[in-house]
Amino acid sequence: MSDSTLTGQAAEIRDEFLDLDLSSRLELLLEFSNELPALPERLADHPELLERVAECQAPVFIVVEVDDGLVTMFAQAPPEAPTTRGFASILAQTLNGLTVDEALALPDDYPQMLGLSQAVSPLRLNGMSGMLQRAKRQLRARVGR
Repeated sequence: MSDSTLTGQAAEIRDEFLDLDLSSRLELLLEFSNELPALPERLADHPELLERVAECQAPVFIVVEVDDGLVTMFAQAPPEAPTTRGFASILAQTLNGLTVDEALALPDDYPQMLGLSQAVSPLRLNGMSGMLQRAKRQLRARVGR
């Protein structure tokens, strides 16, 4: 799947970013950070069920679940790390509701497709890529691939 064949939420989010100038892209990223939902109680009470994303400077934890063949990603990132929270929110919104195959087909360079490379540090983009890779690894483990 190349960036020209992105579909659904992945394409919508990418296009939403690319339609904006650089400073507006940062504002949109901050808006996404405010949309990251709190963990459900069953996960909030058991942080050991979440995986730390070591590639992120901020303490970010994720878990990906599959229910009836559909993916749901949960993430926890501190409010004082809005860029990281924004990336986690983007990935959750992109992956949630996809089939396992659709989620695994999301290009590894999806974070770079958002046009943020001039707005955020390479280290932060690496963090988002790390989140995506860990999510995919968790999915493969869940479905035995």
